[in-house]
Amino acid sequence: MNRIIVLFLSLAFTTSVMRPMTSIDIAPPAGRLAIVADGNSPDPDDLGGTAVSIALLRASGLEDRLVHYSHSCDLVKNQPNISAREERERHALMQSSCDITARRWGGFDDLTFYDAKWQLDETIQDLCKAIHVSTAEDPLWIIEAGEPDVIGMALSATPRDKHQYVKVVTHHPANDNAGDLYSWQQILDFGVEEVRIPDQNTHLKVKINEWDWARDHPDARLQQVWLQGKIAEVDNVVKFQKGKWDCSDAGMVLYWITGATNGGLEEGSVSDVKTLLLDYVER
Repeated sequence: MNRIIVLFLSLAFTTSVMRPMTSIDIAPPAGRLAIVADGNSPDPDDLGGTAVSIALLRASGLEDRLVHYSHSCDLVKNQPNISAREERERHALMQSSCDITARRWGGFDDLTFYDAKWQLDETIQDLCKAIHVSTAEDPLWIIEAGEPDVIGMALSATPRDKHQYVKVVTHHPANDNAGDLYSWQQILDFGVEEVRIPDQNTHLKVKINEWDWARDHPDARLQQVWLQGKIAEVDNVVKFQKGKWDCSDAGMVLYWITGATNGGLEEGSVSDVKTLLLDYVER
């Protein structure tokens, strides 16, 4: 009997060493989350960023806090280096990244992933709905993962007194200053709270082999997330993603998940993403 007890304890210890509990605190702020991404512009990084964002929310048990997701928010085509056909391909790839990741990871059945450019009215109405119900106790955090125009259009169509309960999270001036209809200052002039964190490319745009752990994992959900970043890496429209796996915009979601303005990870890394996702799929 003593030998059986020793064997049981040994196995339990070995299991705990092999699969440690996450060391990352899940401590989201009060409120709901909205994400506005592009992906139809020349930079395809939102393919990986979208997949990681959705997976992180599910892995953290926060999928029900996501109340709006729209992509392809680059509303005015003014980029000569992406053709109309190539842009249509990006729309399809972005919708696929949203829908397939959400279905594979589960928990998002009540959420519609909108194509902002092709479903502009529905997108604005959905984001307006989220703004309308915002309160001091239940604010809306908007992740600016693309141009600010959709955010500006929704703010312009909602009561001014609701804007004090809206917080817009940003990490890069390239998004802030890319609007065709609204400047970043015009977004701030609505009375929303700016939440700015450092450039997430620093630790989340990495050499592609830093994501081999997901590619080689037996869980198909992780393989699918890896595939979205790989599709961006082999993009034949731009060259600056070659050799890179980029989920930089997902760093804003990681920041929110871990506390946002109350101690959230301002410079999250692939290691942080890996810890959260592996802890979830290997439970």
